[in-house]
Amino acid sequence: MATSGKYRIAVIVAHADDEVLGCGGTLKRHTLAGDEVWTIVMADGETSRYADPSVADAKARIVRRQEAAKQASDILGVQHMHLHAFPDNRLDTKPLLDIVKAVERHIHEIQPHIIYTHHAGDVNVDHRLVHEAVITACRPGPGHPVEDLLFFETLSSTEWQPAHSAQPFLPNWFVDISSTLEHKLAALKHYDEEMRPWPHPRSYEGVEHLARWRGITVGCAAAEAFILGRRLRRN
Repeated sequence: MATSGKYRIAVIVAHADDEVLGCGGTLKRHTLAGDEVWTIVMADGETSRYADPSVADAKARIVRRQEAAKQASDILGVQHMHLHAFPDNRLDTKPLLDIVKAVERHIHEIQPHIIYTHHAGDVNVDHRLVHEAVITACRPGPGHPVEDLLFFETLSSTEWQPAHSAQPFLPNWFVDISSTLEHKLAALKHYDEEMRPWPHPRSYEGVEHLARWRGITVGCAAAEAFILGRRLRRN
């Protein structure tokens, strides 16, 4: 539990790299401000690529991705990370209650003021289920710690969902990351295996173009965009 900063922050994501793609610049702003940040990753991010996820190469890739996550966190100043091992792109094969209970345990331990997580309408099934699990775990009963609940966009998932197939991403909350965009891009370098050549949206150019576009829509050089799910101010 935090003892120094202003706020306790949890970013709860399906895969290691989603935290940087979705809100890496914002997380760096939090840590620079003295906030305490936890990254919670639910799925292993690799085993969907293998018919047999127990093969040595699959295990080696999981280890490499975990190391990449730790190195990216160091750049962003994130103090805490927990990596779960739910099966990649197969969260729909697990009872939703199991995912909810894992999220609830973290919320109970961290007592976060702010949670960042996925948008409900993403193409990726793991994103959608993590969103649903977080919403369920954040039921606003008396004494629940979460004050701000924010949903981010993830390139090559959010924008690939046709507008009439699911809830569109219509942001109403923006964070100026003009001073932290370079940290976001540097953190992504540790996930280089997950990046693609331009003009794929999950390219370094795509990430920067999106940040610049979100920035100019609100009058700054670069921004990350969110949907505010809930905001509560107790004082």
